Amino acid sequence: MDEQRVRVEVGADGVAEVAMVRADKMNALDGAMFRALIDAIAQVRGDRRVRAVVLHGEGRAFCAGLDKSSLQGLGEASADVGDIVPRTHGLANFWQQVVWGWRELPVPVIAAVQGVAFGGGLQIALGADVRCVHPDARLSVMEVRWGLVPDMAGCVLMTELVRPDVARELTFTGRVVSGTEAVSLGLATRTSEDPLADARALARQIAGNSPDAIRAAKRLFNGASPVDAARVLMAEAFEQQRLIGAASQREAVTAALENRAPVFE
Repeated sequence: MDEQRVRVEVGADGVAEVAMVRADKMNALDGAMFRALIDAIAQVRGDRRVRAVVLHGEGRAFCAGLDKSSLQGLGEASADVGDIVPRTHGLANFWQQVVWGWRELPVPVIAAVQGVAFGGGLQIALGADVRCVHPDARLSVMEVRWGLVPDMAGCVLMTELVRPDVARELTFTGRVVSGTEAVSLGLATRTSEDPLADARALARQIAGNSPDAIRAAKRLFNGASPVDAARVLMAEAFEQQRLIGAASQREAVTAALENRAPVFE
């Protein structure tokens, strides 16, 4: 049996706390973490008591992105993650559901980000409706370092949040930005010296309002998005499937793990 990866608790105030609890690995994403997050989304969706969600990571990080063992697998010539194009969860595939599922929850989700939110970890934070981040938090669209593209709904969500040139620059470079810069760019909502405490306070404030009005408001904002989510989510999967296991992608992973500059033919 997999050790616990995610803890879900629902308070009497209607606030659900969803915590990634793999603190020794900076809440890195492995197969068990992906499954646990999808299960948590389904659990929260099915609980009519829930009026708001606080999403956070235990320990010194929100989520460091893909677990190194998973990255090593992607660096092998035989890397095979299966066909990621078919839709397994509505508009999303399995991997995208870990992020897109927060967007589709009928209640608001507030992410509390401390430490790092790299790659898939940043995409999970982007799935929330609001992001409270520590000023010194470090965020990065890090997929390019591994020869990949953001394929967990990141392209959909970044397009809504930041200017197109900013989204491209962050994706093309993989550079790390502070929590303060993330707010200025639009990746995060506001900075906080105690993101979890502020996220909890905001969730309680939301939970005290009319639940019907809050759910209606989320439906309206989701429906007002200018992005064709179905098309972009499918495009993410097509592009990523082309990249995984290709020579340039294997070299990117191998070079990163060996702490050297990649050599691309």
